Amino acid sequence: MGRHGWNSGAPRWRLTALIGVAVVALALVLTLINTLPGDGGSTAGTSREGDKVHGTPAIPPADLGPAVGWGFTHTHSSADEGSKKATRRVERLLGDRPMPQIQHIMGWGADNPEPVKGRYDFEDLDRRIDFVRATGGIPVVTLCCAPDWMKGGRSGSDNTNWSLAALESAPDPEHFDDFADLAATVAKRYPDVRHFIVWNELKGFWNDAEDRWDHEGYTELYNRVHKALKKVNKDIMVGGPYLVMDSLDPRDHDASKSLKGDWGALDQRVLDAFEYWNENKAGADFVVVDGASYTKDDELLPDEFAATEKFTAVGRWVRERSGDLPLWWAEYYVEPADAADNRDGWSETRRLAVHAAGLMAIARGGATSASYWNPERATGPDCPGCLWTPTDTSGGGRALPMLGLLSRFGKEFPPGTRYESVSVADDDKPNVRVLADDKAVLVVNTLDRSISAEVDGRRFEMGAYEVKWLSR
Repeated sequence: MGRHGWNSGAPRWRLTALIGVAVVALALVLTLINTLPGDGGSTAGTSREGDKVHGTPAIPPADLGPAVGWGFTHTHSSADEGSKKATRRVERLLGDRPMPQIQHIMGWGADNPEPVKGRYDFEDLDRRIDFVRATGGIPVVTLCCAPDWMKGGRSGSDNTNWSLAALESAPDPEHFDDFADLAATVAKRYPDVRHFIVWNELKGFWNDAEDRWDHEGYTELYNRVHKALKKVNKDIMVGGPYLVMDSLDPRDHDASKSLKGDWGALDQRVLDAFEYWNENKAGADFVVVDGASYTKDDELLPDEFAATEKFTAVGRWVRERSGDLPLWWAEYYVEPADAADNRDGWSETRRLAVHAAGLMAIARGGATSASYWNPERATGPDCPGCLWTPTDTSGGGRALPMLGLLSRFGKEFPPGTRYESVSVADDDKPNVRVLADDKAVLVVNTLDRSISAEVDGRRFEMGAYEVKWLSR
């Protein structure tokens, strides 16, 4: 009986075995397909068509130049995801006053764009570019950071190391051309992106042996990327070096003896790095820096408003050496962060007032473009310093005061603005900051109390830390 049963079951067993062998073989084939020989990295979710044009590119304005004006940078969370009702609300908000919007190619909301050499994953970047297009903004791409396999890490869509140390590593020199190729692929995929920033804050380019920036290494990477982008389209505009203009206590041994003020002194090593890049760059359409009004020790010297004068001094120094190329501040900060890198210790009125003073100082320094690092949160309800409320619910995506300031500043003081002096009563000069052109005046009360101010021949009351616009 058993023997018969075994015999009668033989055909079924053979069929099952054959199916099992076929499944194993199929799995092996899929594994081979999704793995690049020798790399051991999965290519799941990737495509070879990285340079295929995505979506419907917007047509850049005919007069689009290297000075794009005042805008913001998308960070980890933004309005490209969340409740459809909330994201549409933000699209309308931004559509009313289009601004330049910066997005990085890896990190800050974007996945690894090339987890395996020649295999691309642009899903996140596609979504961010689509959002910029939907709002009518000017898309700007920061070419940072680099896939793991370019910097000594493992290849594969399942092997990306998202630790801060890994993300902020620079490509190895033998992969500079690979990174330049990736930059060109991005440019081909989004032909409406005409402004590219090369790298971010010289991340990974520090020379430990000499205790200074590896400006030679960065400049070599920059030059290769510049060449690759111009080969894609000569009208593409490229900028760098995106140095952090750190300031120190003037008594520090690395403090500059020439670029200093009540706000401190610039780190001479940063100035040396800028000078090297400026003298050895292949070309540039605009110059990019970033930095904070406070020192590396988080000191606001002599106070939070006067410290913003650093932006003016640095801007003038850079423009004197760059042949008056348009100057961008890719990031700028006026409020020191806590240990978790959060800037939420000030009231919103104080934050807005100091930020307005910072924008004024940046403009006085000759900058035509600056990007606010938007600290967007994924969930609400609180979002200190954000441009809009989190978009996770249908009630989200509502404008916050910082968006109003940034939008109005961009409208009143676009690139090419000729600033004018306006009268301020002697008793009010220590208490207010003022910026004006022939049509508008921006006034900031620097005190945490109400004042009566006389500006441009008019007297008016101002609340504590109030930011006020006047028409002329």
